[in-house]
Amino acid sequence: MPLAMNRDVFITCAVTGAGDTVSKSSHVPITPKQIADSAVDAAKAGAAVVHCHVRDPETGAASRRNDLYREVTERIRSADIDVVLNLTAGMGGDLVFGNVESPLPLNPTGTDMAGASERVSHVAECLPEICTLDCGTMNFNLGDYVMTNTPAMLRAMARKMTDLGVRPEIEAFDTGHLWFAKQLAEEGLIEDPVLIQLCMGIPWGAPDDLNTFMAMVNNLPQSWTFSAFSIGRNAMAYPAAAVLAGGNVRVGLEDNLFVGKGQLATNAQLVEKAVQVVEGMGARIIGPEDVRNKLKLTKR
Repeated sequence: MPLAMNRDVFITCAVTGAGDTVSKSSHVPITPKQIADSAVDAAKAGAAVVHCHVRDPETGAASRRNDLYREVTERIRSADIDVVLNLTAGMGGDLVFGNVESPLPLNPTGTDMAGASERVSHVAECLPEICTLDCGTMNFNLGDYVMTNTPAMLRAMARKMTDLGVRPEIEAFDTGHLWFAKQLAEEGLIEDPVLIQLCMGIPWGAPDDLNTFMAMVNNLPQSWTFSAFSIGRNAMAYPAAAVLAGGNVRVGLEDNLFVGKGQLATNAQLVEKAVQVVEGMGARIIGPEDVRNKLKLTKR
């Protein structure tokens, strides 16, 4: 296919995530203040969008508490820099089976299943400009854990997000997720302009080799806006791949803890490095107001 490089690029910083990374790096933010401060630092470094999970302030474990989301939201909105707020809605679909011989009953440690209204209750309360919609079910990493998002659940969540006036960011971890995202658009459950994040390299979704990545890109409708990322050691190579393929960039401590070999990163450092990559390719970094205009977002 001909080169279709994106010349006007926005960067999303995924600030903390839900994974067990707190014990691996002291830079992973835990409390609402730490998460908001790290998001603001990322915005000052060049991120137009910050994608936020919340964590239990005492344990660092992933959380769905609305009060934590509300505090993060209020702190970011009261900061001295503008940024587009993107809250996850991926929590509440965690299924952990018992074991290979006795899958039932489910293992209560790690299992967290919630209904559609509960999964977007913090979105309804905080009204971010964007929230994520993990568009499928998959074996996620190791053991007996399954990331669970049924078609009925996704349709209900997409309808609620659209009714709230919040732009869903479709997260596609594999080709079937992209297929279902197109179905949601066809049914009118997500509206133009469609925003999609291609999530590469997460076991056992789409591997992050360039053939698979371009297969995903080539199956996107031309009118859709996409970003892409990979995890681990390929995370800082993907800004270049995404821009060359016509997309936008995501970096952050949710996806990768290192800015160089053996060098633990902050979110701001990862954004700064992504800015260097993008600008070194001859593209321009665009800010939050340009992103709002591009994606027809409602600033709160």
